[in-house]
Parts: sequence; C-alpha cells; structure tokens
Amino acid sequence: MKRNLALLLCAAAALLLLGCSSVEQRIEANRELFNSLTPAQRDLIAAGRVAVGFTTDMVLLALGQPDKTWSRTDASGSGETWSYTTWETRGGVALYSGWWHRGWWQPYRGALYYLDFPDRRERDRVRVVFRDGKVVEIEERK
Repeated sequence: MKRNLALLLCAAAALLLLGCSSVEQRIEANRELFNSLTPAQRDLIAAGRVAVGFTTDMVLLALGQPDKTWSRTDASGSGETWSYTTWETRGGVALYSGWWHRGWWQPYRGALYYLDFPDRRERDRVRVVFRDGKVVEIEERK
C-alpha cells in the first residue's frame, strides 16, 4: 500500500514538473523568435519581464500562458488584458501560481490538499493590457 501511494505521489509530482514551463524552456522552444529580438528585449524576456510594445508572442515567452484573460472596450477601442495570478494565505505567504491550478485536478481535489488551503486568497501579480496585439499597459504588484 505504501509503495503504491509513493508511486502515485511521484507520478503526480512528475506531471506537475513536466507541465511547468520556465522562461528557459519557453525560449528554447521558440529560439527563432527569441533570436530575432533586440538584445534589450531578450534581456527582459530572459528575466521574465515585459515592456510596452511587446507582442503577445513576446509576453508568452517571458511570462507563459496567462491565468485569466479579459476583453476590454473603452473610448479608444477594444483590447485584451492578461492576468498572472498567485494564490496566498491570508497572511500573504505565496502558496502557488501558474497554469496547473486552473481545474484539471478537480476530480482529484481531495488528493492535493494544498490546492485547497483554507482561507487562501487570489492576487494578480501582473496584468498586461494589449491593444492591436501590442502591450500598451503593464500593472505589477509591488
């Protein structure tokens, strides 16, 4: 029984690690795009940062897939907002962030208790606003 539980936990950990996408992995998978950028843009992306004027592909390289997206319309037109989220305790201690909390594990909810940490709260780390496929605004939590 203990051996089966250990194997199950190892398999779950491997799935989480395989699904996580680091900046280095994203750059390696998109080497041609990365090499076509200016040195300043490459430095920002390698540091996991974005800048006004970046395209959606550049933001995906730097930050990965967004946790949430919104369409927005205002007097100057329509655009899209991408949000990158961290879940933390009531006291502000980070619990987790990234794509894997989005729901693929719902059938296994009881098996991964830390995903259901009591009194957790959701905080947007970064919001990126696009207009015509380019970043026009960045909000970062300090």
